[in-house]
Formats: sequence, structure tokens, C-alpha cells
Amino acid sequence: MILATGKFNTADIVQAMVAVARGDTADHEASFSQHPHGWGAVWRDMDAPTGLSAMRETTAAEISLLASGLASVKTDFLAIHVRRTTSSTTIGAQFTHPLKRPAEDWYFMHNGSQPTVHQFLGLPSSTFDSAEYFDYLVPEGTASLDQSEALERLRNIPEPGSNSGNAFAIKPDCAYVIHWRSPSDTWPRYFTMHETVSPDCRIISSEIVPALAPAEQWTPLPPQTILEIPIPND
Repeated sequence: MILATGKFNTADIVQAMVAVARGDTADHEASFSQHPHGWGAVWRDMDAPTGLSAMRETTAAEISLLASGLASVKTDFLAIHVRRTTSSTTIGAQFTHPLKRPAEDWYFMHNGSQPTVHQFLGLPSSTFDSAEYFDYLVPEGTASLDQSEALERLRNIPEPGSNSGNAFAIKPDCAYVIHWRSPSDTWPRYFTMHETVSPDCRIISSEIVPALAPAEQWTPLPPQTILEIPIPND
């Protein structure tokens, strides 16, 4: 996942996400590096009814992201997610991030596995853990994310089984960056989120992307935190 806000070249963010999807920037302990199961994006678009537009594609980012036209979008807020599913039963458009509930203006992107949160929703088993995690962390009808309450929800997730609650929860006026590594997580480098800040731009990414900034200019975000990032509305 990558989130950029401020003054940036959209094409640079798109190219960076393709590199992440291909595994070019992978530096972690997981046994895989590629994310071939589709991608999605959310960006500020004042011509859209809510001020946000979204795009989803089920083919691999290296095949379709550069050809999508997203790189030519002019915006000051952009979030992109590339996906590697953990189950063959969750491949397709309905499983592609960003997730969105009907009649609500929240978008949700998740990196990790949360197979136990269905218990809080009264479900007998997990069908699509990211959607269940979305419903648990940002309940239907939520106007804004209370960070203390959200952190308490995260602390209450049953263990073992989950590994990461890393997510972007985005609504027209702000985005929330959730950096949560579960106590039983065995891939701390894979689930570390990183930030680079310049005078005009802030980028948060699940991997260090040297093409966007030298490695020494990236700082790991503290785990078990939630950041609120305002989205301009003019």
C-alpha cells in the first residue's frame, strides 16, 4: 500500500506501486514478494460527487496499472493497494480493494490477515477477512474514527491467527493510517510501514521505495498507532 498527500507526481506513485507489486522493493522475511491479484486506488477528485474517485482492477498491477490512465490523474491525495490473496476463494472484483459499503463514503484497504474478527460480527466463520475487519474496525454508520476506541478494538482481536491490521480507512475529508501488528505476527519487517516527508509531500508505504526517496529518508512508523491525515477539500 502507498498513500501520498501534497504535491507529487502521480506517475511516480503509480510506478512505485508497480515495483512493489512485482517484488522489486521487497526486503522482508516473508516467503513471497509479488502481489499479482489485482489492485485498486482512491484519489481526491473534486468532480466526483463525494470528492473522491476510485478504480479497481483484477489483473496484476504490472499488466494493467500503467495502462489504466491513473498515472495521468492530477490530484493531491492518492492511495493505491496491490493485492496478494491468501485464498483462491477470494479472487475477483468483489474482493479487490478498496472495499466500500453501499451508500457510505468510506473506502478501506487492508494488508494482512484477520481471520478471527468475524466472531465480533456474529458470523459462524470467516468468508472474507478484510471485509469483516472493515466492518469491525469502522462499523456501519461511523462518521469519523475515534482513535482510542479503534485501538481498543484492535487490542481485543482474538489471538492467535491474525498477523496485521495495517490499513487505510479513507473518507472525503480525511484518511486514517492504521499500523497494527498482531502480537502473534512472525513477519515484523513485512508488516512495517514507512514514511518519507518533504516540504511539499508526505508518503506512507508498506515498503521502502528508493525511486521515491533514498532509503535513509524513510522512517518506520511506530506500530500500534493510528494517524489521521486531512484531505484538502478546495
